[in-house]
Amino acid sequence: MPADPDPSLRLLWRHVVPSDDAPTTRRGPQQRLSVDEVVDAAIEIADRDGLGALSMRRLAAAVGLGAMTLYTYVPGRNELVVLMVDQALGRTDLPALPADDLRGRLELVAITQYADVRAHPWLLDVSGVRPWLGPHMADRYEWQLSALEGVGLDDLEMDQAVSLLVGFASNIARAEHAVRQAERESGMTDLEWWQANAETLGEVMAHRSYPLAGRVGQAAGEAYQAASDPGRELEFGLARIIDGLLAHLDAKNR
Repeated sequence: MPADPDPSLRLLWRHVVPSDDAPTTRRGPQQRLSVDEVVDAAIEIADRDGLGALSMRRLAAAVGLGAMTLYTYVPGRNELVVLMVDQALGRTDLPALPADDLRGRLELVAITQYADVRAHPWLLDVSGVRPWLGPHMADRYEWQLSALEGVGLDDLEMDQAVSLLVGFASNIARAEHAVRQAERESGMTDLEWWQANAETLGEVMAHRSYPLAGRVGQAAGEAYQAASDPGRELEFGLARIIDGLLAHLDAKNR
């Protein structure tokens, strides 16, 4: 037998489906809150405390509903997370893509992803659900692909190029979030940690020779004033990725 339809689909598209066809989430008295308000409250919890801190019970308390009443708005936590992803990303006004600047268009695809994940780090923890099926994600994918339309890539290459740019930007945001989280948990900045441990590190590492790591690590540490610099990593890595895509296009179009 075919599987049942995903209950989150109609909720995701609730503002797009014509009103006559729009699903209702419950029968009975008028709901006090909108689904949007419930999802916004969930996003606020996840932004502040992480996705792991979000439970249906905690959300119900935050919006002043009974735990069972919350299920008349969303069927369950997985469906809630799907709605959160689409609603969070829908808050971003996608910028206009410069018509005659392919590099600029590709940079915007990556930088927009980076900014959104920095604003909502819990997006990195979403797994086991299909949030890409919502209207805002569909709009975003269309926008991302439009940055590559007509440049000489086939359809699969366009999809892979978008995945490459978005994945790289997300990984930089992930690394940056890990540093910020470590700073919050330790109460020390990256620079403060290195300053506090520099002497001990020098002692324990003196028993082996690391000429390259010592030279490069010192240069990077002086430049970054930290163990890493996500902003520079994004700028450098993105430039090299785009260089590679442009070289691939040049080779294809010869």
